[in-house]
Amino acid sequence: MVYRRLIMPRRASTFARESAKRCCVLDLSTLALSAAAGIVGGAMNALAGGGTFATMPALLAMGTPANVANATSNLALMPGAGMSAWTFRDELRPVGGVPVRLLAGITFVAGLVGSALLVVTPAAAFDVIVPWLLLIAFIAIVFGKRAADWLAARVTIGRGTLMAVQALLGTYGGYFGGGVGIMTTATYGLLAGESPRGMFAPRTLMLAVANFAAAIVFASTGLVRWDACLPMLAGGVLGGWLGAHAGKRLPAGAVRWWTILVTAATTAVFFWRAYG
Repeated sequence: MVYRRLIMPRRASTFARESAKRCCVLDLSTLALSAAAGIVGGAMNALAGGGTFATMPALLAMGTPANVANATSNLALMPGAGMSAWTFRDELRPVGGVPVRLLAGITFVAGLVGSALLVVTPAAAFDVIVPWLLLIAFIAIVFGKRAADWLAARVTIGRGTLMAVQALLGTYGGYFGGGVGIMTTATYGLLAGESPRGMFAPRTLMLAVANFAAAIVFASTGLVRWDACLPMLAGGVLGGWLGAHAGKRLPAGAVRWWTILVTAATTAVFFWRAYG
């Protein structure tokens, strides 16, 4: 009994030190991985969208459940999207004849609805749904210009159609957010005949608004992993600023191919994760 009384405190002390060391390593690795993913994700959102392709895998690698990872990613990328939108503010103009303020208002309300849907969606269902949404985005961006020309020769796209589709995009942005910038690029090209470069300003603004609406719901319902979110958020602001300034200097062709590459990679990863 004396031996056990003498040795147990030592074992307990050793266990405590080892646990503290493990926690320190985990905290440092979480900080580094989250910040790096935020920088890459913020820059990707500024250039073409798809920033979730950088942040979601990082959060999943930390053992975060898919729905919590999505909510954390959404909130973390929101300030970066706002930084990008502010950088592009001088380029804001109506899209398809619809004022950007009206489109932003529609996006905000729809983003609240979409994020509320995520809160009540089981993680397993979420994993199965997302890849198919991304596949639609990939098809739309690849064939967007040709499809827009074909559509413009046969029908006239009205303001009502664009606003209705914007509501769907806002809902999707609040629900998932992954690829919503890419889907917005494809939609504006299809319905308004806009080039990917010409969409930088309105697309980044809609992304920031949808993320802001979702952040309100996710933060209030406790669906955010804050230890990973905060460094990712700081990285996203830096990445959004860097990506926006780089985007102003890139030619339209480079932006289009970057968009296609990001879309393809994002779609493949999420299909592999869900069905591989």
